[in-house]
Amino acid sequence: MSMSFSLRPAAQADGTFLADMVVEAANWRQGGAKPRHEVIAGSDYRRYVAGWKRPGDGGFVAVDHGSVPIGAAWYRVLARDEAGFGFVGVGVPELIIGVRPIWRAHGVGRALLQALCRDAREHGHGRISLSVERDNFARTLYRSEGFAIVRRDIGRDTMVKVLR
Repeated sequence: MSMSFSLRPAAQADGTFLADMVVEAANWRQGGAKPRHEVIAGSDYRRYVAGWKRPGDGGFVAVDHGSVPIGAAWYRVLARDEAGFGFVGVGVPELIIGVRPIWRAHGVGRALLQALCRDAREHGHGRISLSVERDNFARTLYRSEGFAIVRRDIGRDTMVKVLR
């Protein structure tokens, strides 16, 4: 099976797929089973996709050679009163990333993360943040891409990358 893919900017019409990727992110554990409607209905996750694409939102979708979406990474600048898991300050975008399980460990997440960080820097952001559960294997990817832990909460870490 060829594991080739490409990236394209996330468009207004990708909102439903981004919601699917929020569900993948929430259910990253093997056998993760939070139902889609439960994840999307919860304010913890809804804030990342509601009203996509707002001014200031940026993102990318990974597609396979047949143009089928296989993963996405995007950022959103959230207000203090709608702060997400990885909120570190007003004006600092928080990123969300999700990749279909069969495509994990094939470079999709890294490619999305690198493109997203470049885009955030090009849009004038000095930092970008994320939140990751402590036992999630993606922490290794984030660390290797220059993210550092700035806050530890119960079971999860908030990480920030300085975009220079």
